[in-house]
Amino acid sequence: MDTIDLTGKVALVTGSSRGLGREYAFTLARAGADVIIHDVNETAAAEFGEASSGPTVAQEIESLGVRSIFLAADLRDPAQVEQMVESAIQRFGRIDILVNNAGGDIGAADPRPDPNDALDIKVEDIRAVVERNLLATMYTCKFVGVRMRENGAGKIVNVGSVAGHLPVTGGIIYAAAKMGISHYTRCLAEQLRSDGVNVNCVAPAPTYTGRFMATRTVRDQDDLPRLRKVWQPADMAKIVLFLVSGQSDLLSGETIVCWGGN
Repeated sequence: MDTIDLTGKVALVTGSSRGLGREYAFTLARAGADVIIHDVNETAAAEFGEASSGPTVAQEIESLGVRSIFLAADLRDPAQVEQMVESAIQRFGRIDILVNNAGGDIGAADPRPDPNDALDIKVEDIRAVVERNLLATMYTCKFVGVRMRENGAGKIVNVGSVAGHLPVTGGIIYAAAKMGISHYTRCLAEQLRSDGVNVNCVAPAPTYTGRFMATRTVRDQDDLPRLRKVWQPADMAKIVLFLVSGQSDLLSGETIVCWGGN
């Protein structure tokens, strides 16, 4: 395969001041893309010690020789999403790549809903999880997708979860929201197929991030086969890089499910 070169492309990666999003952002930048860093606020990056601030991550991206800015927005609010997209386009002229990474099994007031099943979960936690994952993805796709349709080109990668493809008893609302993202991807891809916009989804396996390590106990991995281990962020970033590159030009409406760590 040819080396992936994203020089001249502009990428927006949501939730990218930390965790998997941060790895996606750096991977795209190393391939030559200008990258817009996003999070809910400037300090979110420091929650699990992964970076000091969102603007600092943007500065680190710029040190790679590409352009970058940090934009804050609560993606549960469509007005803030629209403003974020408009600010990005005012600064960079367009958005060629959208990676909808922001999300998580996060309650209305707690790091994770508790209880976290289908029946005993608090109503406010149901709303919080669905808004943070499914609706946030829909809002961002709406406002970026309209611009990509006008341009007749674009690559959208929505981030689901392997949890959406397994029966679970914990994190049921999260799993359902992530499965919703997969089907939404399939439908949006069909709508945008004639407009030259690719829409795909990646469903990550459990992956080592600051939040993952802070909220879970991970058993020793040494005796596990490679495809059963918890993944590293760089492993997932390789798949995202493929999906935003020219190597995936004929792929649209698909979900790549990563089964490791189960």
